[in-house]
Amino acid sequence: MAETRAPRSLATRVLAAVFLLLLLGALLVTGSTYLNGRQAARAAYDRLLLGAAQDIAESIRVQGGAPFVDLPVSAFELLAQAPEDRIYYDVRGHGGRFITGLDPTLSIDAPATDDTGPAYFDAALHGEPARFVRVTRRFAERAFSGEVEVLVGQTRRARQALTVQLVVDALWPLAVAGAVLMAISWVVTRSALRPLEALSEDLARRDPQDLTPMQTDRLPAELQVMLQAMNRFMSRLDRQVEAMRNLISDTAHQLRTPVAAIRVQAESAQAATTEQDRSRAQERLLARTRSLGTLLDQLLSRAMVIHRTDSAPRLPVDLREVALEILETQDHELLAPGVEIRLEIGEDPVMVRADAFSLREAARNLLSNALRHGTPPVTIGAERHGPQAVLWVRDCGEGPSHATAARLGERFNRSSGSREEGAGIGLSIVTSVAEAFDGTVEMTREAPGFRTALVLPAEPETP
Repeated sequence: MAETRAPRSLATRVLAAVFLLLLLGALLVTGSTYLNGRQAARAAYDRLLLGAAQDIAESIRVQGGAPFVDLPVSAFELLAQAPEDRIYYDVRGHGGRFITGLDPTLSIDAPATDDTGPAYFDAALHGEPARFVRVTRRFAERAFSGEVEVLVGQTRRARQALTVQLVVDALWPLAVAGAVLMAISWVVTRSALRPLEALSEDLARRDPQDLTPMQTDRLPAELQVMLQAMNRFMSRLDRQVEAMRNLISDTAHQLRTPVAAIRVQAESAQAATTEQDRSRAQERLLARTRSLGTLLDQLLSRAMVIHRTDSAPRLPVDLREVALEILETQDHELLAPGVEIRLEIGEDPVMVRADAFSLREAARNLLSNALRHGTPPVTIGAERHGPQAVLWVRDCGEGPSHATAARLGERFNRSSGSREEGAGIGLSIVTSVAEAFDGTVEMTREAPGFRTALVLPAEPETP
């Protein structure tokens, strides 16, 4: 099995990036310095070649009708500036007639040119690269008329040495500066990552149950953004964990009584000696069973709503469609057979941004609550009031007392008139949905009865 390499640290990655940037900069500077150094060395030694050639050309005299060269010492002093280089000079008259030079048998092929000024060119000197300059001097005298060409050259060792020296002199300060920058980068990187290391240590020391937000004071802006996202995630996780704990706690607490009652009623039915007693025990057993089914449905519904609050995306939903769907499913027929249910919706959409499943659960529980505790007929509707979208259920009863209404929405809170099958969770689901989508639950008495409404922020109207 292949070994898994340990991931590189953030500091290593940053330093590697800085090193690559410095290396790329060093390569660019080296290339630029080399080109500039070579150009400077060529210009300097070309001037020496030209000076030597011009000195030789100025020393040409006409004697006895022929050009004569009295080689000047200054020309060789100029060429002596490159002591390691081989030199060459050659003076020829009209038709290439040799006048003087180092080697009359050696012929340097100079490129042809119409320019009368100095002409530079590169050629080989005894198999070694060399640089040459050709200077032409014209004579128009009675004894001699024509051109005399002076060719001076030298190998390029001194030029290359000067180029290398210029590059070295320019790069060694840059190399020192690069080393200093790497050291500074290491110090700055370690200093910048110290808050991240402190956060990692804080997280490592935390208790697994501790989901409280982490402090973001005195931290860099980038870390604050990361911590804010982490705190939001921990807050959602805390709500999910709390919902799971509540579900477990509520299930354990609420199932104990109905399960015990079902066992007692079953034992009573089994022990009944008359048909009347057995029938009464079976009716109670059926009522307890229905109550337990309602309790389980609402417990799971509330857990699902809380879970979807953080996980489900918020999408545009028309509250009219929610009310219409609740009515069309006819689930209320099982709860209250024969009870008249009315629908009041307008033609204009009542749009909110929420989770459609959670809204349906809230509407279903609003309707169930009105059917259990209200007076028929029951009406469900949706409407918009300015910036608010309202999904409401109204019955024709007087509603609970003010003290009871103030406590509605809490888990397992029942009014004194609740029948046995009431679980006390319905309005708590509605309250959870309202809080999840920045809304409220309103309970009002109005003609002709009591209205419970889920009020949410409405979506802005589009043209």
